Amino acid sequence: MARIVGSITTSHVPAIGGAIAKRLQSDPYWKPFFDGFPPIRKWLAEVKPDIAVVVFNDHGLNFFLDKQPTFAIGAAPEYRNADEGWGIPMVPPFAGDLDLSWHLINSLIADEFDMVTCQEMTVDHAFTLPMALLWPDQKWPVRTVPICVNTVQFPLPSAKRCYKLGQSIGRAIESFDSDARVMVIGTGGLSHQLEGTRAGFINKEFDLKFMDSLIKDPTWATQFSDLDLVEQAGTQGVELLNWLVARAALTGRVTLEHSSFHIPISNTAAATMLMENHV
Repeated sequence: MARIVGSITTSHVPAIGGAIAKRLQSDPYWKPFFDGFPPIRKWLAEVKPDIAVVVFNDHGLNFFLDKQPTFAIGAAPEYRNADEGWGIPMVPPFAGDLDLSWHLINSLIADEFDMVTCQEMTVDHAFTLPMALLWPDQKWPVRTVPICVNTVQFPLPSAKRCYKLGQSIGRAIESFDSDARVMVIGTGGLSHQLEGTRAGFINKEFDLKFMDSLIKDPTWATQFSDLDLVEQAGTQGVELLNWLVARAALTGRVTLEHSSFHIPISNTAAATMLMENHV
């Protein structure tokens, strides 16, 4: 059976793409953020995962406000990005893993998650930038399965529902008839708000408590309603739901191997975590 090796969570601010393109990794503004990734890359080089299940939210490239599924999953042989208007350079296409995609689809629907199945799917910066941060040469060594969570338009799935989705993903991966090493990536956040009277809002105390809870008490965030999460983390900070899905997919004993937290990156609390799954 397949083995879940761990989870990596990271912010996906579009400005990161511009910084990568302009080679600003050592710029004083950007360096604290980019310095969070060498330990993660070292772990990836040692563990050598075969497949990455990427939990992210679409920003209008694939789905827009008129059609916004609660949960969607890719079932395509490859995934490409497109010009989103941010000036982020295009990246090479990502290979899909059709066998795992369909296994996840069948398992999740059997668990009563009504997934939108996408045999064609474009992926935006929420998918491409984390991948580029993990593999800067952009020679993707993993096959991918994208899972999209609506964190854009209310009503959103609850934190409790997202946690259950992650648990279902974890069970499905572990029942996948393969010797593949699978990692789960959760992208977005942490606290930030881009509009309204609270534009620029960041809640460091809440962010750090949330990060700590993923190791010590992973269901902690499920006590909050979506409106509670908006109040605590901002309208875009609800992207932490993607982190929650990724963490809940870990089925064994979880250890924190690395984390970083930096304020601000484009008015966002930018963070990373590397959690290893021990079975």
